[in-house]
Parts: sequence; structure tokens; C-alpha cells
Amino acid sequence: MTAYPLSDPDLVDALGAALRGADFTSEGIDALLGERASAALVNGSWWPALRATRRDDADPALATLVRLFLLGSTEPAGDVDAALGSLTVDDLVRGGVVAADADGVRALLDIRPHGSDSADYLVVADQDASMRPGAVAHDHVLGIGGASMSLAQTVIRTPVRRALDLGTGCGVQALHMDGHCDEIVATDTNPRALALAAATARLNGMDWDLRDGSLYQPVTGETFDLIVSNPPFVVGSGAQDYIYRDSGIVGDGVSRQLIERAGDHLNPGGIAQMLANWMVYDVEDWDSRIRAWVETSGLDAWVVQRELADPISYVSLWVSDAGESTEDAARRGAEWLDWFEREGIVGIGMGSVTLRKPVDDRPADVTIEEITAAGQEVTGFEAQAWWRRRDFLRTTSDAELLAARLTTPPVFLETQSLPGDEGWQQVGASVTRPGGPGAVLGVDEVMTALLAGCRGQVPLAALITLLADFHGVDADALAEAALPSVREAIGRGVLHVAE
Repeated sequence: MTAYPLSDPDLVDALGAALRGADFTSEGIDALLGERASAALVNGSWWPALRATRRDDADPALATLVRLFLLGSTEPAGDVDAALGSLTVDDLVRGGVVAADADGVRALLDIRPHGSDSADYLVVADQDASMRPGAVAHDHVLGIGGASMSLAQTVIRTPVRRALDLGTGCGVQALHMDGHCDEIVATDTNPRALALAAATARLNGMDWDLRDGSLYQPVTGETFDLIVSNPPFVVGSGAQDYIYRDSGIVGDGVSRQLIERAGDHLNPGGIAQMLANWMVYDVEDWDSRIRAWVETSGLDAWVVQRELADPISYVSLWVSDAGESTEDAARRGAEWLDWFEREGIVGIGMGSVTLRKPVDDRPADVTIEEITAAGQEVTGFEAQAWWRRRDFLRTTSDAELLAARLTTPPVFLETQSLPGDEGWQQVGASVTRPGGPGAVLGVDEVMTALLAGCRGQVPLAALITLLADFHGVDADALAEAALPSVREAIGRGVLHVAE
């Protein structure tokens, strides 16, 4: 039986106490490194942080631990012993945390603080390729990265009873879910990932139901209020070179199965949120494949494509991620591109998928769109507001909408003009709600005036009547023409319903 690191609960407890005793926390490390070196480290530049740990006024214990676990430095055994309090280097060697030889002590794991709005955690993972020589191992356990943080930002944080973290890896999503979920089941196909997730949970005083298995197999017959998944979604031939990225399923099959089968494991009203990649055969019809999956699921869906990557960019990203040699990367990249070419794949869609199981018997509410602008990422708050607005629009008649009082939140009005014989001629206009994903609405003169008038003081019907009188048109005809745009504005959060 394989022995995985930090399998001894007593060692995990002692290590957590030693790290926190040395102020190995987000706040403590930021104070040690300073604002600029901390920011540089987040952006992948490690040497300013190393320089900061060598200042004369740096706390020696914390500096040693930062260099050891965050910067990949080899440290003198005596310094590490001094930084660990009651623990010793020998304890960590036996626990698979570090290796020691005549040159000193080097970390075998990446252990780092991870702060959120409500807590500061410790996360255990494998060291990435930038901190060690050679390619990562087949069962490499990925640490905190851009994808995991993007998903964590997207998750709706409403308290629920039972949640599933499918493909937990080192446990980042479960960490964030623990604060609002009574019970968490976390699964993975990689036994090493489950071992490190168990260490992460214990370091943070949490208790998750960890299970080995692929897709929904470990939870056959079970349902949840929330499903979150950052799966090994990388599109490829089905070879499983690295478990953290390759599912072993051909093409985009893992994303398809996760989406199509999500409804079998959701309670009514339950939410599933995941990252997905999908193959694109025609850039003008990029959504056809994932639309078919969503329609098969029978669930409400909001799918947002954040990027459409060409095959070379996509393969380059993932080949460089593994730390392979130049020769191996070139060979693997060429084979990968050959496969894309044979399959006729011209792009790979990348984005977030939010699914919801209806509580009643009605057609699914599905929106699939592309939102690529910076600052318009989907957040949990926006996802929750999205469903609230969709529910309002579905259950509110036109007559009820005309009787409602609406307000316009802070938005920007932007106009587009072209030079002409009589000066600038306006050719278009739009309003944008800052920070709202997809919250952009094209407007004409009437809609611009209507938005300006929505201050929550009079019913929508009264505003339309005033505008009709001003323009000399029939109020009923104007209402019929304006209501679709009003509904779109509400759906995008450009108009709010007054309380």
C-alpha cells in the first residue's frame, strides 16, 4: 500500500500548530515581504520575496518557512528545526513533507496560507513545475491556481445542507464551501489528491467525506443542494499523462458527462457550478456543442464562454504547464496538434457553467453567451442575482411589469457617432452596468429617456404614457414596443424592481 505524505493526523496537527505559531499566515507573510514583493510573488516573480526574507529585520523563523515552502529554497537543518518549535526535521522527513541531505532541507510539498473574506487557511499540494526540476509526476496534485480561484469566485454562497466537490484535488473548493455547507462530500480519482485534501481539511479543523472515484460514480443514488467541480477538463485524445488535467476520456467527454448527468444528483432548486472546455468545429457556431449538453440535462443554465482558444495557444498553455523538457514538450505538442487537426477542431471554448434544477414542471431557462471583457467575470453574487432576475421575468406578466416601479442603478451611457456633413451624427448608443457580466444594453432615444426616468417613483406605465405624449405616439403601441427591451434590461441588471 502506497504511503502518502501527512498521513499521520498527529503530525498534521503539530505541523499546523508550528506554522501558525510562526505567523505563517497570509497576513504574517504579507507583513514580512511587503506589499510590492507580495504582489510580485502572486504574479509569479519569486526573487523579490526571497530578497525580502533576507533582510536583517526579517523574523528568522517565518523567513525560513517562507523560503522552504513557498520559494523552493534549500535551508540549513538547524534553521528549519528552530522554526518548527517542538517539531523536528526528522518528523517532517518521516511524514513525507521534506527531504534532507548534506546540502540541507528542501520541501517536497507546497504548503501555503490561503486567505478569504472570512478566514485564513493552510493548503497542501505538490510543488509546481517552477519550483522543482523536471516534469511533474503523473499523480501531481495541483495547488491554488487561476482556474480554482475563478471557480471559487463564481460559486453561490447561500447556506445549504449538502454539497459535492467533484474532483477536489487539494481541496480548495471544499475549503470555501465549508463555511456555508453543513456536509461536504469531496471526490477524486487520484488517491494522492485525496490524501493531501485530507491533510488540508485537518490543518483547518474541517471534516469532509472524501471518496475515490470518477465523475458521479462515488455518489451513485445521492443528491445534493450544491455541486461544484473544477474537473480535469483539458481536451485531448484521451491519454492521461497528468491526472490533474487529463480525465482519460476522449475529447471534451468529461465536461459533457458532468453537465448532462448533473440533474440526477441535484435536489429541486439545487445548483451545479463548474468550469468546462468544449470543442468547436465552427467559430460561428461555437455554442452548438455545449448547448446540446445543457438541453440534454433538462436544467436551467447560464453558460458563459470567457475565451475561445485556437489549438496552438491551447496546446502551448498546457504543454508548458507540466514542466517538461523542450524536446518532450515539442513532441507532445506536435502530437496534440495532429489530433486536433485530424478531428477538425478549430477552437476550444473555455468558460463557466451554472446549472439549476427547476422546482416545478416547466421548460428549462437556458442562456449561453460569450462575455470576454475584463472586469465582467461571473461571481457568486452575480450568479445568484441572475437567477433571481430570471425568475422574476418568468413569473411576471406584462401587465404586472407595467404596474411595477423600476429604478436604474449606476450605469454608463455611451454613444457612438460618425462625422458627417452636419457635424457628428449619432449612430448608436448603449448602457453598461459596471462590473456586471454581460450587463450591456443597446438603447434608442426612447429607451434612453425611459432609463433616465426610472427612479422608483411612478409605475412603468405612467412613464411610457409621458414619453408617448412627448413623441406624439400611441401609449399602448409604445408599451408593446418597449417591453422587450425593458425585460432585457431587467435581465441584465440594468433596471431594478423597486422594493
